[in-house]
Amino acid sequence: MSLSEMIMPEFEQEMAHTRRTLERVPEEKFEWKPHEKSSSLGGLATHLANIPSWTTHTFEKEELDIAPPGAPPFRMEQAKSTADLLAAFDKNVADARATLAGASDERWFGKWSLLSGGNTIMTMPRVAVMRGFVMSHLIHHRAQLGVYLRLLDVPVPAIYGPSADEGGF
Repeated sequence: MSLSEMIMPEFEQEMAHTRRTLERVPEEKFEWKPHEKSSSLGGLATHLANIPSWTTHTFEKEELDIAPPGAPPFRMEQAKSTADLLAAFDKNVADARATLAGASDERWFGKWSLLSGGNTIMTMPRVAVMRGFVMSHLIHHRAQLGVYLRLLDVPVPAIYGPSADEGGF
């Protein structure tokens, strides 16, 4: 079994849980922040919807410079509606799924680097980037979004077990 085949069930499960969480984001609250230092609800949800796109960046390139010298830094425009969030997420997941399906085990073990201003922040095998920088990062921000939803009194979906709002999976 290839690495892509091994990770696909977990990938599909995490993407389904993430979509269920994004579906609950109330667009009339996109500008809301739980604290002045926090991201807005819309900004956090947009970030979460775009994390699956990092799969394609990771496997199709050798590096990503988030602030390339002489060019504007990498920025994602905030979604304007929940429908926009879901459309972006669905496209990013479909692209990531296709990328993973075509990734050889050799590619999984190849090195990938994240840079900022031409300086290397990290270099790791793609397998580690996918687990930490993509999957764990997505799970972290999905949990953060769950806290935002709770604070806004929006029902939080059951993810790994029941939530206070849903009795089951």
